Amino acid sequence: MNYLEGKRILVTGGTGSLGQTLVKRLLSGELGRPSKITVFSRDEAKQHYMRLDYMHRKTATDDVIYQNSQDVLNFRIGDVRDFPALLASMRQTDVIFHAAALKQVPSCEYFPFEAVMTNIHGAANIVRAIRENNLPVEKVVGISTDKACKPINVMGMTKALQERVLIEANRDCPNTSFLCVRYGNVIASRGSIVPLFVEQIRNRQPLTVTLEEMTRFLLSLDKAVDTVFAAILTGKRGETFVPKVAAARITDIAKSLMGEIELPIKFTGIRPGEKVHEIMVSEEECFRTTERDGYFVILPVLPELRDEQNFTPALTGEYSSKDNNISIEELKKLLGESSNEIARFLVDK
Repeated sequence: MNYLEGKRILVTGGTGSLGQTLVKRLLSGELGRPSKITVFSRDEAKQHYMRLDYMHRKTATDDVIYQNSQDVLNFRIGDVRDFPALLASMRQTDVIFHAAALKQVPSCEYFPFEAVMTNIHGAANIVRAIRENNLPVEKVVGISTDKACKPINVMGMTKALQERVLIEANRDCPNTSFLCVRYGNVIASRGSIVPLFVEQIRNRQPLTVTLEEMTRFLLSLDKAVDTVFAAILTGKRGETFVPKVAAARITDIAKSLMGEIELPIKFTGIRPGEKVHEIMVSEEECFRTTERDGYFVILPVLPELRDEQNFTPALTGEYSSKDNNISIEELKKLLGESSNEIARFLVDK
């Protein structure tokens, strides 16, 4: 459990919802205390407030950036599209958690090449930096999404290709292990449905749902990080880790948050690029999916990368959010456990 003891860690997209939770867990030392954690992202404002939070300061003074550069946690402004900036941040790195992405489905539909540049080219830049410079990177974990499985939208298509870029890199970079993690909607993350419902309920507005049939996988930020840690500890080259998590109807999520408050649900129609149901393991992938420590593990699509040759598949069909939806009461418990803010909201209202 001390794999990260003394390691130098880079977190791309480290100012995002997952990135911030991941950094806090890394700083806790549960996998060993890293010697250095670098947050690499484009957003200087988020970096600023994340830095102040780490330093337990409410306001900044002139020495704040210099002082922070001496700490375990430090920050670099840069974009994964920018190869020189990325390479500079990777030169003294042992482990990379690659979370930088364009992830909003409608935005990617309207700006598809921007998604290509960040989600695909960004991953390719990480591989290129390691390959061309013989960097001493031991492991790279790419953060993917259920939308990469049988993708119908630009975000999912680019994430699917990001997975393939990283998995194939195991052939070109024999001293580095590349793995992926694929999971569903993170409860209470920025841009997700739960904070929108909470705001609508507080303002006594109709709750907007695209389609009555729509379902989604749901997991907390900590469960997402648990999956990343499982991959870093037990994952083999080219594998993709998938958590076993609850799935629910979006209308039931709305009802569970409303409680005794009765507000209308307004169906707005499906958005550009949106799926009715999400899939985390496809029917094609299920035959090369095994189970390890409570997670589904998809073995590499390239047969030469597979260590396990003789195994019994853990699934006989696709792993979809349309199946085994949890009840409203179960949803209330899940939502309350996933976020202190949501737990307070469920009590206060």
